[in-house]
Amino acid sequence: MSKALGEQTVLVTGAGRGLGAAIASAFAREGANLVINYRNSKGAAEILAEGLGEHAMALQADVQDAGAVAHMVEKAEAHFGPITTIVHNALADYSFDGDARSPIEAITAAEMLSQHNTAVLGALNVMQATTPAMTKAGFGRIITIGTNLFQNPVVPYHDYTSAKAALLALTRTAAAELGPKGITVNMVSGGLLRTTDASAATPAEVFDYIAGVTPLRSVTTPQEAADAVLFFASPWARAVTGQNLIVDGGLVSG
Repeated sequence: MSKALGEQTVLVTGAGRGLGAAIASAFAREGANLVINYRNSKGAAEILAEGLGEHAMALQADVQDAGAVAHMVEKAEAHFGPITTIVHNALADYSFDGDARSPIEAITAAEMLSQHNTAVLGALNVMQATTPAMTKAGFGRIITIGTNLFQNPVVPYHDYTSAKAALLALTRTAAAELGPKGITVNMVSGGLLRTTDASAATPAEVFDYIAGVTPLRSVTTPQEAADAVLFFASPWARAVTGQNLIVDGGLVSG
């Protein structure tokens, strides 16, 4: 079973800004109903929802809080009906600044858990709140957001990269369990994006270096990564599950 993008109701976590906002905008362009989740970016999320029109709404929830996620989903379903598609993009507060990162001898358990709680437990909370309706409908699309750093840890961000690697494992185990129910689960992994709040601290020379060593000679934009997310939600990907699509201009391979 498949649904056109315009027939879907999509929940994007962490969608108030950056890549999440680009993903929400891409789905809105295709006519989908949009639930723009945010944790702290209330103003940005509400401005985005207003700009996308009557088929978009902004709802607050910290994805680490299962109860808050369930309440958000209830409110969304009361407005749009069952959620068919989720994109788990939420990111714990982070800055991609190699000079300021915590090295292996100093990184703390709290830093590690902050990333894992949002990336992995957040994904689990969202899946648990939305997959019952997907199962009943016999259709669902789940897309997680990863990173090319676990193929090429050019900067050793231990907390962020290990959390995303664990999220890839959850993506693949969920795909195995949910496939018989008509639900696909895939990951889109970008590289450094030009430019989001998280990458704002990255020096210009790093962007230039990455652009110079990619086959496309450019740094991927949030809009380009967002379009790849649409593929996994579209009917063209109806036979694809458990996959990790790297969208970084060809810098690394799977």
